[in-house]
Amino acid sequence: MRRALAMMALFWSTSIAAELEYRANFTFSILSSAINLFTGVFTLALFFRHGAALGGWSWAEAVVVLGMFTILQGVAAAFFQPNLNRIVDHVRQGTLDFVLLKPIDTQFWLSTRRLSPWGLPDIALGSAMAAYGVGTAPVTALAVIMALACFVCSVAILYSIWFMMATTTVWFVQVSNVTEVLRALLDAGRFPIDAFPAGTYRFIFTFVVPVAFMTSVPAHALLGKGSLLSLVFAVAIAIALLLASRAWFRYALRDYTSASS
Repeated sequence: MRRALAMMALFWSTSIAAELEYRANFTFSILSSAINLFTGVFTLALFFRHGAALGGWSWAEAVVVLGMFTILQGVAAAFFQPNLNRIVDHVRQGTLDFVLLKPIDTQFWLSTRRLSPWGLPDIALGSAMAAYGVGTAPVTALAVIMALACFVCSVAILYSIWFMMATTTVWFVQVSNVTEVLRALLDAGRFPIDAFPAGTYRFIFTFVVPVAFMTSVPAHALLGKGSLLSLVFAVAIAIALLLASRAWFRYALRDYTSASS
């Protein structure tokens, strides 16, 4: 674990140093994040313009969900996108051969090699939005701990799904369309899961693409309405998907054809 943390610190320090050569990007990143957040708030406000509730969620509670979604979007932009999207390039260009020869776990290297600071504005703005949604309501330490635990599960779930989608490049080479479909499905996390009609939609966004466990469950926990059962389900899904992503990657490597062979 100490070796892995030391490697991550080295990877991320070099990545930030390289990215900061283009400092104007940070300004544009903040502007882009602010515009995206404003668009999300405006869209959400349309559902509440007559004072109605959205699936039983009040305006403030729905804002917390949007904040959680924005934080998760920032985490994806900072940690997942710069790494997992490059798996396609490694396979297509044959440079995955060099990664496999490194004296380090291949999945760890592919998942942590780069860090993009341009996702940090989303994390900051999303945190502010969640704090605004909670407002002056008393937030207990237990609610914060449960929310953090649920959010860690959210990150693990998103990583696992994204990594497995990226791994399919071993067979299909170009999978950008698949990841775009995944992003479109994940956009449903902007809204509380109860806002969707009961039945097929809720089943899909809870168990097929577990968007509910990525945003609504952490928001519920932060608002003090979370349940231990929801946390247990989130942990179980996260662990299952992490193990599945590991097994799927190893299975994909069996069909990987080296560029040198």
